[in-house]
Formats: sequence, C-alpha cells, structure tokens
Amino acid sequence: MEIVIVPDAAAGGELIATAIAELFTRKPDALLGVATGSTPLPVYRALEAKVEAGTLDVSRARVCQLDEYVGLPAGHPQSYREVLLREVLEPLGIPGERFTGPDGAAEDIAAAALAYDRELAAGGGVDLQLLGIGTDGHIGFNEPCSSLASRTRIKTLTEQTRADNARFFDSPDEVPHHVLTQGIGTILEARHLVLLATGAAKAHAVVQAVEGPLCALVPASALQLHPHATVVVDEAAAAELRLADYFRATYAAKPDWQSL
Repeated sequence: MEIVIVPDAAAGGELIATAIAELFTRKPDALLGVATGSTPLPVYRALEAKVEAGTLDVSRARVCQLDEYVGLPAGHPQSYREVLLREVLEPLGIPGERFTGPDGAAEDIAAAALAYDRELAAGGGVDLQLLGIGTDGHIGFNEPCSSLASRTRIKTLTEQTRADNARFFDSPDEVPHHVLTQGIGTILEARHLVLLATGAAKAHAVVQAVEGPLCALVPASALQLHPHATVVVDEAAAAELRLADYFRATYAAKPDWQSL
C-alpha cells in the first residue's frame, strides 16, 4: 500500500486524474470504477479539464459504478446512476452505453447483484477503482463488520451513513435504508485501488485503515491485502498517521519511472 500525502483536496484530485489519464493512454478502453459523494469531485473536475484541454482522450473509456441505492425509481435525481451521469459521464462526454452499474430498482435484488459481479468479470475486470472512505471506515457501502470476502450484495446502511448522506435529500427520512454495493471481495479484484480521503473528519478512519489491524470492523483495512493500492490523503486527513513523515519521505524518493 502506498500512502501519498498532498496539501489539499485539489492536489489530490489532480494527482489521481493524472494517474487515470495515464491509464487511458496505455489502455484506451480501460474500465474505470467511479464513486459518488463530495470527496471524488476534485478528481472529476481535473479529468474534465484534461478533456477540455485535449490532453485526455476518453473516446473508448468505460465506466462502472461502485454502489446504488435500493428502491429509488429510475431517473431519481439522487440515484447514484443519475449522480454519476451528471458529475462524470456528461462532463467528460462519455455516452451512457459505456456506463454500467448495479440495478437497485430490480425486482430480484439478489439476482441483480450476481448479474453485476458477472458483468464486471465478463468485461475484463475493473482496471482502476476510485474509492472514498466513510467516517466509520466503510468502502463502497460495506459497513463495519462486512465480510472481507463479500461479493456484490444488498446491505443495510447504518444510521450514521444515512445521516452523512441526508444532505443530498430534502429530508433525512428520504434516505434509503438499503443499497446494492460491490462487496469487499469484488472491490479487491480491481487491478488498482485508489482511495482518496480529505478533511479532518476522515483522519481517524484513515489511520485505522492504513496503520491499524486488518479487521472487518474497518472495511477499508482490506486494502492492506491488495498488491496495488494507493491511499491519497490531504494534510487534515493525514493528521493521525504515526508514520506520516515516513510516507512523505517515501513518496519524495519515488523513482521518476514509477507511476502512482
């Protein structure tokens, strides 16, 4: 696991966007896994700037989503499909037919979860999966005590997660109780995992995930098992890291030829 400490969210967004641009240069039809929430927005805006400047070609890019609310009707403005269409696909000019995600409105949710796992595998797997981290250490919507081997499935949100997401709805009561999410085992199958965390509210979760023991109570700690996991944190989110100085020195001494 590589830990990169950046000055602020904008710097983190630019760093990750550059890694994604390098991926599409090497593999134009790469499958990029995207996440929702406010944390990854600097990444998407940096990608948009590269597309507008003509330095990034996404004409063959494929995109998949990490999770989806269960029970929201198709087209609901807060469904994650609609959010990602607005925040990622449309700004980058990627058509909807190259975007896929779990069907949270399916009649048979278990079958929809299985179908999504199979679809990702049939598409050659995720090349780079962008992740955020919850204040309780969750990734995707794998809440604390999720199985580290879990597959895409339905999960019940904690009240903390529902409260964190209430700002996107007119009322806290409107936040769904259930989601379809890639499981931790599914997430770990991506070739490169990139987790971005910004702000002091994420500092405790970051230190548990990075320097704490591998445990289901902190789902993000599963990144310790991955052969190519990168954690990008701003100074506020890095505040509790005991090895922060070592992480800074390691990144400063990184060979020029070695990418993120």
